[in-house]
Amino acid sequence: MTMSKNEFKKIAVIAARAGDAKKGHPIVVYDLAGKSPLADYAVLVAVESAPQLDAVEEEISIKLKQDGIYCLHKDGMRSKNWKVLDYGGVLVHVYDIKAAEFYAIDKVYSDFRTVEWEEAPAAKAAPAAKPAIEKPAARKPAAKKIAAKKPAAKKPAVKKTAVKKTAPKKAAAKKAKISKKPVKKAKPAKKTAKKK
Repeated sequence: MTMSKNEFKKIAVIAARAGDAKKGHPIVVYDLAGKSPLADYAVLVAVESAPQLDAVEEEISIKLKQDGIYCLHKDGMRSKNWKVLDYGGVLVHVYDIKAAEFYAIDKVYSDFRTVEWEEAPAAKAAPAAKPAIEKPAARKPAAKKIAAKKPAAKKPAVKKTAVKKTAPKKAAAKKAKISKKPVKKAKPAKKTAKKK
């Protein structure tokens, strides 16, 4: 069964997105069609460690198997710095950044065109056409906003002094004791006789 260039492109894009799901970076897809006898597309996925290398390779295999696409050949399965997965028209390179610098992999593919593989953000829906005559919109009552309750600020406790309440009779007795001072009686006014 032979595949078309578009089918190989889909495989390359799936592989790139699977590598991205496992935090491979940078990821580049190259279009080799008509220029290379080996494949129509090459996917390059850089990783930072050997465990990440294994995780990316496994994720790519799983995602493509879900679509019924199986790897024809694997190379470097025991390697801790480079693996190549051959899907017929698509070569997937998963490699350590240090190995890429050593082998100058970017120079190998520098003459080839890159392919956009990242999902574009969802396009905004076009606004609906406005009717020729606009009717004034019915006003709706404004929705009441519920104020968010703020926690009450803690105030310092105020000390209250106890005030002793006394019974009315005791209060009167206390007043009497206090007022036991001799009260000067007012002297009666002298009557002066009027002289004639």
